[in-house]
Amino acid sequence: MKESLQDYLDFARETAFLAGRLTLGYYQTGINPEFKSDNSPVTVADREAESLIRRRIETHYPQHSIVGEEFGENAVAGSEHRWFIDPIDGTKSFVRGVPLYAVLIGLEIAGQVEVGVAYYPALDEMLAAATGAGCWWNGRRAHVSAMTTMKQAVVTTTDLANFAEYNRAEAWERIQKAVHYRTGWGDAYGYLLVATGRVELMLDPAMSAWDCAPFPPILKEAGGYFGDWQGNPTIYAGESIATSATLLPEVLALIAG
Repeated sequence: MKESLQDYLDFARETAFLAGRLTLGYYQTGINPEFKSDNSPVTVADREAESLIRRRIETHYPQHSIVGEEFGENAVAGSEHRWFIDPIDGTKSFVRGVPLYAVLIGLEIAGQVEVGVAYYPALDEMLAAATGAGCWWNGRRAHVSAMTTMKQAVVTTTDLANFAEYNRAEAWERIQKAVHYRTGWGDAYGYLLVATGRVELMLDPAMSAWDCAPFPPILKEAGGYFGDWQGNPTIYAGESIATSATLLPEVLALIAG
């Protein structure tokens, strides 16, 4: 592993932790959200956490670009390094006092996400990976499930209504019939569950880059796959799947029908 990736990973871990602790000051306090033009909620905690992360990146890596959910892109001309930030992934859970939300930070270098950190403040779970360095869950190596068939698999997603809205209802019907159990442990928490072997498949038919930027290195280093519904590793498809490398062919076949 390149030494610089370890430096970036350590920085991202510390930054996600600090932002996460900030959010806990607002968690379960009855905070009232505002609603953006797409009807998604946003709170003062989202904005303050993203501001904290941006300040730290701008201080430590002023030549790097930044893309954040709340404040958009700060592009630095000629930079091959781009940080993606989602200060609270799962704001709907956050405002309801449900602990399944996360601070997400990913670093893309020359078009590939090489470093990813997802911190779940209310659960105090930290998931972190860099290319070639393994995937780490609260200091332990993380691995995807060893299950070899979908028959006993657990699948999770964020919002069931999205499958019909994004013309994926038929694929979802095939998947949910093929598995043992279906649940709604959604947003970033579902990807944590796949990377740590507690769930076999997480899928979303709608996805933004900042909502998933940490997960390509996290899933790859944990022995899994993160990418689109055709088997291409990417954060730019507007959709996402996380599963084990073993189960991926079966999952793709179910999607294709």
